[in-house]
Amino acid sequence: MTIVQTRQSKQRARNRELTPDTANLLNAALELHRAGDVERARENCRFVLALVPQQPDALHLLGATLVNDQPREAEVLIRQAISYDTRNSLYYSSLALALRNQQRFEEALAMYDKALRREPDFREAHYNRGLTLLLLHRYEEAVAAFSATLKLKADLANALKQRGDALSALGRLGEAIADYDRALEISPGDVNVLNNRSLALLELRRPDEALVTIELALQFAPKLAELINTCGAALMALGRFDDALECFDRAQLLKPDYVNAIVSMGSALEELGRHEEALASYAQAVKLRPDHVLAHWNRASLMLLTGDLAQGFTEAEWRYNVPSRRLTASGFKEPPWLGETNVEGNTILVHAEQGLGDTIHFARYIPLLAARGARVIARVQRPLRTLIGGIAGTSVCIADDDPLPRFDLHCAFPSLPLAFQTTLDSIPAQIPYLKAPALKPEWRERLGPEERPRIGIVWSGYAHHERDRYRSIPLAMLEPLFASEATFISLQTELRPDDRSTMRDLSDLIAAGPFLHDFSETAALVASLDLVVTVDTSIAHLAGALGRPVWILLPVLPDWRWLLDREDSPWYPTAKLFRQGADRDWDPVIERVRRALDDWIIGRPLPSTSPRER
Repeated sequence: MTIVQTRQSKQRARNRELTPDTANLLNAALELHRAGDVERARENCRFVLALVPQQPDALHLLGATLVNDQPREAEVLIRQAISYDTRNSLYYSSLALALRNQQRFEEALAMYDKALRREPDFREAHYNRGLTLLLLHRYEEAVAAFSATLKLKADLANALKQRGDALSALGRLGEAIADYDRALEISPGDVNVLNNRSLALLELRRPDEALVTIELALQFAPKLAELINTCGAALMALGRFDDALECFDRAQLLKPDYVNAIVSMGSALEELGRHEEALASYAQAVKLRPDHVLAHWNRASLMLLTGDLAQGFTEAEWRYNVPSRRLTASGFKEPPWLGETNVEGNTILVHAEQGLGDTIHFARYIPLLAARGARVIARVQRPLRTLIGGIAGTSVCIADDDPLPRFDLHCAFPSLPLAFQTTLDSIPAQIPYLKAPALKPEWRERLGPEERPRIGIVWSGYAHHERDRYRSIPLAMLEPLFASEATFISLQTELRPDDRSTMRDLSDLIAAGPFLHDFSETAALVASLDLVVTVDTSIAHLAGALGRPVWILLPVLPDWRWLLDREDSPWYPTAKLFRQGADRDWDPVIERVRRALDDWIIGRPLPSTSPRER
C-alpha cells in the first residue's frame, strides 16, 4: 500500500468514527427502532449521518427503518453500509429482507447465505431464510432452515409454527400438528397456529378435532373472519352445511372482499342444492380475484354438472393450479393442442392426468382424433395400457412410466372435450369403444354354472378421494340386494376393515377382486356379466365403455359427468342412475335398486336365448 493509499484509508476510517454524542444518538435510534418509534429512529440516524456521512451502523439502521415501506431505498442505504464494512453479518441479513420485500427472493437467499457464512449461528438469518423459502414454495429447504433455527433455540413458537406450515404443505401433517402443539405450549392463544392446526386436521379427515381446535381459537378472536371461515370448513366436513353457510356468510360480512369465504359459501350452496346461488358466488369471487384458482375450478365443476359443458370445459383448464388436486402441467416442449389447429398428418400424444376412470371416460375421443387424420399415441396408467391400446385409432399405447416416442402435439385426456367443443348434444357416446379380451377358462370355472344372472358389484372407491365419504357405501348396507335370485360377484379389489368382516358372513358373494391383476382381466370379467351395480368408481366407466348394463349409485352432489335430475347418462347409454335424495340417506337408494333388480330379473330373457357370447 502506498503512503497516499494509507492516508486515504485512515481518512475514510475517521469519516466513520463516532464521537460520544453521535454514538449516544445512534444508540437512542436503535432503542427507538426496537420500541417501534420508526420516525424518531430515522431522525436520529439522519442527524448522525449529517455529522458522520460514512458511518455504516447509521446507514444500516436507517435502511432497517425503511425496509418494510420503502425497501428499494433501504437496499441502497444498506449496500452503502456493506461497502464500508463487508464483514457484518447483520447488514447482509437486513439487505436480504429489503430484497425479499421487493420480491427478489433468489437475491435475498444469496444475502442470507452470505450472512450465515460469516456467522453460522445467526438464528434470525436462518429463520428469515426459511420464510423466504416458504414464499418460493421450496418447502423441504424451508423445513431445514426452521430446524436450524430451532436447533439454536428450541422454544421459538414462530419457528415451530412456520416449520409446521412447511410440513403441512409437504403433506407431512402428523409432524406439522406436532410442531403446532409445541408452539401452542409456548404461546397457548396463538390463533394463527390454532387455525393452521385445524386446517391440518381437516386434511387428515379429523373434522371433530378440527372443530374443537377452531372453536378454541374463536374464544380468543371471535370476530376474525379467517377463523370463522375455517370453522365453516370444519362444519362442511361434518356435513353440517347450513351451519357452515352461516359461518361463511358471517366471515364475509366481517370482511366483504374475503374471497376465500365467498368461494366456501359457493361450496356450501352447492351441497344444499342451491346451484344458481353457488354459481353467483363463484362469479363474485372471480370478479374480486380474477386469478383465484379454486373459484374458477369450482365454477367449472358446477357448470359441467348443470350441463353448461362449453363454458365448463374452458374453465376446467384452471385445474392445474388447484393445490388439492396435485396436478402438474405436462412440461413437454412440444406445443399443446386444444382444437385450434388442423391435426391431419401430425402425431399427437394424448396423456392421462387423473384417475383410471377419467382415462377410460375420455379415451372415447381417440377415434375422433384419428378420424381427423392424426396419428394418436396414448400414454396411460400401466394397468390400462393393453385395454386403451385396443381402441380404434390408437397407433401406439404406452404406460406413463415408459420412454416417450416422438410426437408433434399433445393434449391431456381431460382437455379433449374442450378441443372438440363438446356440448350436451355432441357428446361422443358410440359404445362400446373398449373391447374386452376373452374370459379365461379359469374364470369360467371360478364363476360356476350360469344358472342365474351374474351381477358384478362395487361399493367403495379409492379411500383417499376427496369426496369418498359421500360416494362410498359400507358393504353391509347392500345386503338387501343379495336376497335377489342372482349370482353376485364382488369386483372390489381393496377391502376396508369393516367390509372384510361383512364379506366373511356373505358366503354366496364370489370375491373376484383378489384375482384381478390388471384392467384387461377386469374388462373380460365385466364383459361376461349381465349387469354391474356400482358406486361412482372406475368400474362404472369400464362397464359403460364396454357397453354393458351398469347401475350407478350416486350421492346427492355427484361428480360433474353424471349431471343432475336424470336417470340416464348421455356419456354411457347403458347406464342407469340411482340418486340420493336431499336427506343423503343411502337406504332409500338401495331399496329402489332392490326393487328394480327384482323387476329386471323377472323380465330378463333366459340365458339360453341371450345373444351375447360368454
